[in-house]
Amino acid sequence: MSHPEDEFERRLPSQLLEVLIRAGLLGVFAVLCYRVVAPFLTLMLWAIILAVALYPLHQSVAWRLGGKQGVAATIVVLAGCLLIVTPTVLLVSSFESSVRKFVSDAQQNKLEIPAPRDAVREWPIIGAGIHDIWSKAHADLPGLIQDMQPTIVDLARKALVLGASLGIGLLQFLASFVIAGIVMAYGEAGARLSRTISARLIGSERGDRFARLSTATIRAVAQGVIGIAFIQAVLIGLELLVAHVPWAGVLAAITLVFGIAQVPVLLVTVPVIGYIWSTGHYSTGAAILLTIVLLVSGMADNVLKPLMLGRGVDAPMPVVVLGALGGLATAGILGMFVGATLLALGHQMFMAWVAGTPSSNIVVAKRDSTRAS
Repeated sequence: MSHPEDEFERRLPSQLLEVLIRAGLLGVFAVLCYRVVAPFLTLMLWAIILAVALYPLHQSVAWRLGGKQGVAATIVVLAGCLLIVTPTVLLVSSFESSVRKFVSDAQQNKLEIPAPRDAVREWPIIGAGIHDIWSKAHADLPGLIQDMQPTIVDLARKALVLGASLGIGLLQFLASFVIAGIVMAYGEAGARLSRTISARLIGSERGDRFARLSTATIRAVAQGVIGIAFIQAVLIGLELLVAHVPWAGVLAAITLVFGIAQVPVLLVTVPVIGYIWSTGHYSTGAAILLTIVLLVSGMADNVLKPLMLGRGVDAPMPVVVLGALGGLATAGILGMFVGATLLALGHQMFMAWVAGTPSSNIVVAKRDSTRAS
């Protein structure tokens, strides 16, 4: 007569083998699916981030159109392409042409720095030093360029690669807007699916809370950090293009990086204002107008931050900056936006999980009781 324990021991190896085979097949299937999706992963993530950030605007447009979700999504996408993608194309084109012109002039020994004006020496405190350094660069630049020819050739190759990557990034940016429009058109179904997945993974109560936290964090970072930095970069870049300031695209890119890193953009606009007044290429009225516009654009974040960042969860700036730099290093321009948002989201979810653990609740309770006593 067989005992139940003996029957269980005979069945255990076969059941364990069956579980391992199923897990292995699922693992292989997941790896194959990832390899198929991997080339589009950054694009899809940025499209979802855009859809979440722009969904309130989409719903407002849909309400005015009588609930027509598809038409509202089309209007938002077209407006985004017109107001965001078109200026970005102009600035990226300026960036690429500036780099190519610099490399070409350096290779052909055409690169030169004009002699400084005597008025530069009269600037308070720093005028004399800047005038001397400027004069030395004007006199010794040809010999310096000749010594740097190997480096310049390598720079030329990198410039070609950079131009190609910028073109691909623009196409991805445009495609992400289109995909975001499709996601917004089916926003209600997508929201239900995200809540269902969250509930399936971590329970119904916590899943709904984590879904709301994720939405709030994505909108806070996408609107309050990336959105403000992007708006400032586009505004300042277009102003520099209109003013025919050299390297407008490069300065706009620096403005974008400074904006995401929460560095004052005035570090870009103030030197440009100095260039406008020192070159003598602008009339007094034009110089005054450009000075006012650049100062206002450089300080626009002080007005936009309370309006946009206050709508969501305040993400720590070091986390946002680290995510942006890591995303830029791994996935290019789109990766900078996606990395900042994802790392901020991961930080917020981790801190929410820590705050919800029993041990943290005990610590909070003890702290509250100590304060009460």
